Amino acid sequence: MRCMSHLRRVAQLESDLAALRATADRAGTALACLFSSADEFEAEVIRERRAQGAFRSQPASRTIRRSVVGAGLMAVLAFTFLML
Repeated sequence: MRCMSHLRRVAQLESDLAALRATADRAGTALACLFSSADEFEAEVIRERRAQGAFRSQPASRTIRRSVVGAGLMAVLAFTFLML
């Protein structure tokens, strides 16, 4: 009887180890990266952000307006500094 229970335990242990190996293999493939390089990953991130509108270009009028306001502010600060 003892011999048969020992064989049953060994067989159960071997099947548990095989199941563990199979689970580990599946987990490894589930965590694998879909991209073959970091460049591909970064390109995909940028593409997604552009699709969400993160990198919208500003209209020319807004850019010109900011430049004029910035130049005016610098002129006022320079004038104030020179007057002191």
